[in-house]
Amino acid sequence: MVLSAYIQYYHRASMQVAVVFDSAGTLLRTYRVVKDVQSGELLMDIETTMLTFADPDRVLCVLHGHTRDFMKAPPETLVSDYLRERCIAFGISCTRRVVERETVKAILRDDKNATLGDMQECMRIIWPEIKGREIVALNNGLIVHTGHKMIEFCVTAGGTPFQGAKKTITGLHQMGVFTYIASGDREAKLERMADYLGIPRDRVFGVATPAIKEKIILDLKQQYDIVVMVGDSINDLRAMRAADIAVLSFEQPSVKPRELTLEADHCIRDLRAVLDIVNDIMKKS
Repeated sequence: MVLSAYIQYYHRASMQVAVVFDSAGTLLRTYRVVKDVQSGELLMDIETTMLTFADPDRVLCVLHGHTRDFMKAPPETLVSDYLRERCIAFGISCTRRVVERETVKAILRDDKNATLGDMQECMRIIWPEIKGREIVALNNGLIVHTGHKMIEFCVTAGGTPFQGAKKTITGLHQMGVFTYIASGDREAKLERMADYLGIPRDRVFGVATPAIKEKIILDLKQQYDIVVMVGDSINDLRAMRAADIAVLSFEQPSVKPRELTLEADHCIRDLRAVLDIVNDIMKKS
């Protein structure tokens, strides 16, 4: 009995498990505002990945500029002029199909519709929701339409960690589990969040499209015995399919596509449930 228990403990201790987390909506309670540039309509707390996936010609881009600088600029300035003159870089965060970066760059450079005032309107709505929090992630982006060759939507998203996020990461590390972040958000913002949560920066992958998330999972499966993907949105679907175990989080309320719920091995409403899931995996393996 003693020898059997020792062998079981040794096998469990030697098994390598990695857990990959999406950021917005999974690790972070996220607030989003989207402005339709043509109609002027403001869409509150909308799922930007779902909005992007609704049209195969849409591409969600993350801007590598600081919110404070965007807010200081004259509101009538065209976004295209500002990005070009300030040499603001961007990353492709989400798209349904493969799109050449140069195609998106040309649209961002030549658009004559979106102004900084459109972006600033979104920023002003989000900031009161997150100011005063201990740790904050704020991202600004644009959804371009490659068919119409225009900036279709301006996006601002701000997030703060869910109550159980830090405890979950700490608990996984105590179990000997390796944790990662793979997200469409800016890497600089993710690294600050990772520092707070205790995830090493070299395990943070920012501006990750669905295809890149999938590749990250496949690469990690070459290094670990079991890879778990924890996500909350349609842009996590490919990664969830590639993972050994797929966990779908409902902690941030939103409508989940049926294909996402069908793919999930576990559905959770509190991030801390990941600890029990991983513990069970390690016991059974």
